[in-house]
Amino acid sequence: MYRVRSSSSSIIKASSSSSSRARSSSTLSSSSISRALVSPPPTRPSNSLINHRFLSSATASAFRSLGYSAPQRWSHGLACRSPASLAAQIRSTAPAIQRFERKMATIASENAFKGIVTSLPKPGGREYGKYFSLPALNDSRIDKLPYSIRILLESALRNCDNFQVTKEDVEKIIDWENSSPKLVEIPFKPARVLLQDFTGVPAVVDLACMRDAMNRLGSDSNKINPLVPVDLVIDHSVQVDVARSQNAVQANMELEFQRNKERFAFLKWGSTAFNNMLVVPPGSGIVHQVNLEYLGRVVFNTDGMLYPDSVVGTDSHTTMIDGLGVAGWGVGGIEAEAAMLGQPMSMVLPGVVGFKLSGKLRNGVTATDLVLTVTQMLRKHGVVGKFVEFYGEGMGELSLADRATIANMSPEYGATMGFFPVDHVTLQYLKLTGRSDETVAMIEAYLRANKMFVDYNEPQQERVYSSYLQLELADVEPCISGPKRPHDRVPLKEMKTDWHACLDNNVGFKGFAVPKESQDKVAKFSFHGKPAELKHGSVVIAAITSCTNTSNPSVMLGAGLVAKKACELGLEVKPWVKTSLAPGSGVVTKYLLQSGLQKYLDQQGFNIVGYGCTTCIGNSGDLDESVASAISENDIVAAAVLSGNRNFEGRVHPLTRANYLASPPLVVAYALAGTVDIDFEKEPIGVGKDGNNIYFRDIWPTTEEVAEAVQSSVLSDMFKSTYESITDGNPMWNQLSVPANTLYSWDPSSTYIHEPPYFKNMTMEPPGPHGVKDAYCLLNFGDSITTDHISPAGSIHKDSPAAKYLLERGVDRKDFNSYGSRRGNDEIMARGTFANIRLVNKLLKGEVGPKTVHIPTGEKLYVFDAAMRYKDSGHDTIVLAGAEYGSGSSRDWAAKGPMLLGVKAVIAKSFERIHRSNLVGMGIIPLCFKAGEDADTLGLTGHERYTIDLPSNVSQIRPGQDVHVVTDTGKSFTCIARFDTEVELAYFNHGGILPYVIRNLSKQ
Repeated sequence: MYRVRSSSSSIIKASSSSSSRARSSSTLSSSSISRALVSPPPTRPSNSLINHRFLSSATASAFRSLGYSAPQRWSHGLACRSPASLAAQIRSTAPAIQRFERKMATIASENAFKGIVTSLPKPGGREYGKYFSLPALNDSRIDKLPYSIRILLESALRNCDNFQVTKEDVEKIIDWENSSPKLVEIPFKPARVLLQDFTGVPAVVDLACMRDAMNRLGSDSNKINPLVPVDLVIDHSVQVDVARSQNAVQANMELEFQRNKERFAFLKWGSTAFNNMLVVPPGSGIVHQVNLEYLGRVVFNTDGMLYPDSVVGTDSHTTMIDGLGVAGWGVGGIEAEAAMLGQPMSMVLPGVVGFKLSGKLRNGVTATDLVLTVTQMLRKHGVVGKFVEFYGEGMGELSLADRATIANMSPEYGATMGFFPVDHVTLQYLKLTGRSDETVAMIEAYLRANKMFVDYNEPQQERVYSSYLQLELADVEPCISGPKRPHDRVPLKEMKTDWHACLDNNVGFKGFAVPKESQDKVAKFSFHGKPAELKHGSVVIAAITSCTNTSNPSVMLGAGLVAKKACELGLEVKPWVKTSLAPGSGVVTKYLLQSGLQKYLDQQGFNIVGYGCTTCIGNSGDLDESVASAISENDIVAAAVLSGNRNFEGRVHPLTRANYLASPPLVVAYALAGTVDIDFEKEPIGVGKDGNNIYFRDIWPTTEEVAEAVQSSVLSDMFKSTYESITDGNPMWNQLSVPANTLYSWDPSSTYIHEPPYFKNMTMEPPGPHGVKDAYCLLNFGDSITTDHISPAGSIHKDSPAAKYLLERGVDRKDFNSYGSRRGNDEIMARGTFANIRLVNKLLKGEVGPKTVHIPTGEKLYVFDAAMRYKDSGHDTIVLAGAEYGSGSSRDWAAKGPMLLGVKAVIAKSFERIHRSNLVGMGIIPLCFKAGEDADTLGLTGHERYTIDLPSNVSQIRPGQDVHVVTDTGKSFTCIARFDTEVELAYFNHGGILPYVIRNLSKQ
């Protein structure tokens, strides 16, 4: 079905042609440097008006060194309000940015590559603008770079100031074939930042807090604004409380606002208080679908400087935009805030897996079947930390929406990106979704000129990849994935057999250990006065949900066609199945209505319930009480079938132990069948109105039927009309009253939004490096402590410090909500740090849980309570850890929380890369034991007191230097200071990244 080829052959093959090149290019090739430095700068155009609305500080800084600026503002070209023209929400940031750039100009040297800036002519005269030209480097290595790496290269060239981004960084990227296997780190400055409301709230809290700090320092608080465009879409709060009702959208939105009014009002304030920030109100769509259909620029034209769109987002499925040829992936909150404020992100230069597609999908096979197949292949191949780049003649057979579906699930197959370079299919989609002809022409001209466009009508130059995979599209077959992991693909024809194997197997990813004698159990109950029954495998949730699939018209209209055929044949979904449809944008509703298919979905119970993530992120709402009781009392392994991207046990709903990912039309089919325990090829789905058995083949649409529906129903005007009013909101949003002032009025009684203490005693002078003297060990860990162990997540336990805090403030237990919903309150998040019930702390000698030993008294306390004891008595604390400390999802509170607890240093065998950077960003010292050493080999128990000797002058510290640690027991050892760059040392000197930015801006 598919072939795997290792990278060795390609690297060996390439070595003969590149060995001499590599020998002469261990640093940036002299010819490239000389060309970059001796070429004269372009002449200054007469029009020097500047629009700073979407000005990237690094871009403008580099461009200003050329003595150039020109008026150009990004726009879809619609006769409507675009993100660049929302005057009420996005005001000019010119003064703050100009002052910030002047400061940076005193630190950084002139861009070393100004000589490669080239004009991009417009047809008929004039020009689109200037750009940093990759061909102008005249380096043959660039021709073989994957397209995704070329985007990193362009960013490094444009932002090269020899401080945040150096010429050595540029050379690492150009020499990607040789440097990537060495896991070298590079800085990256994305063009914009994408947020959703759960992760966006703490980011806006930090910005508001920074403004207060500026005010206290006597500076202009309005200097605190994002320096790159920030788009925040509120989509994570709506739940499916009401389903199977024409009134579901309104009812669910009312409940959403009741629960989240305080958070929403805060975000609405942020949308008016901060420049460069667009907030898309609740009820508008799912962040990644809105990004794909509207927010994605593909190419920026900022003040006459052209450069590729790139984005980091505080949601792992930001990768969906990769399907549009925009480099994007998910990051933690601290990285996102750093990017907002013009700081570079540190990343390992990734390997790139080349994934070749050939042929075309068979009749009746969907994009969801394809992505589940790709996910399984890539999981098996191993792509964690890598880019995956798709290519081959099969690309022409995939619509842009199909590509976006595959890109969306990058986190499920483990890749940083699943990238589809821009080609003619991309351009057609841009036009369909309302981008103007002039904008699309500019995008194509720039990408072609800078060797970033793929034209499959032309001979393709061979690119080098780290490893290779190949898939013949005709080999893809209908499938679903589950019951507990996205990459556990099950061909549809094998589903019944696989289900029974899962019942038999021991408890695990593919097992429930249901005794043989219990596997045929029938739980009979009364559903609203009518007889009903459940068995193992009965479907109780069927949800068309998630941007993964709702962004794809072919599968959405396919679901409508299945519903239509079922209605016409007399099939109905059982009333106890909780069915729902949650589109990712208003466009979906328009084409379902245009096609006439929504009414059939309604008849089968798939009424629209809201425009947000819903069931995909676990916001599935309660099951009917009678259904829930039948499941619980009879220990039924009930099933959910959803068109989402994750199905981990407990995620979708606490009572659905089996959760399957499927295409939207398959969701409808399984809802009609009422069970996953069915062989669709041999067993009927039900009995029709004429008494005859109805089979899967009777309701499944052909590829031609789907294509015809797409062609006639998905119209460009639908995108234009939807997005011209995207920020108008709805009556509930518009009625939220927020103050007009630019400083936030903190409510001390709020349990959702609270002013954090990061800058309470901040002065204009940096505090300088801090050592640690006579610190106690707060926690002593072994290996593989993840961010799930460290940061607050999930529900708030009734006996925890966070629960005590809420109860003391009159919050009922039923209203505790989750840590996620309270990320804007540092008091709660600090209490939830190290509160994981599975925490293994060596100080507790085998006991598992969120407690530790207060060393001076020997008392066993919650970690938060012990930390406060130490702080109150003026004692510093440190954390001891083993290997891979901070692995897992990147979470800002995994660094913010320990800082608030008073942790000054973490001494570990090794760190996860992003978490180490986050610790530095919050002013915590990351130290690594020397190779072969750890707390155990050194005889450290955690009962010692630790002194870490660091120079008081930052100029005396260098990245990676040795640091001496002494204990009060007489033991001493040497560690490596994991400040990995000069930039990180600058952050540490200021007490963290946020104080660093505040002081720089306040001096302007």
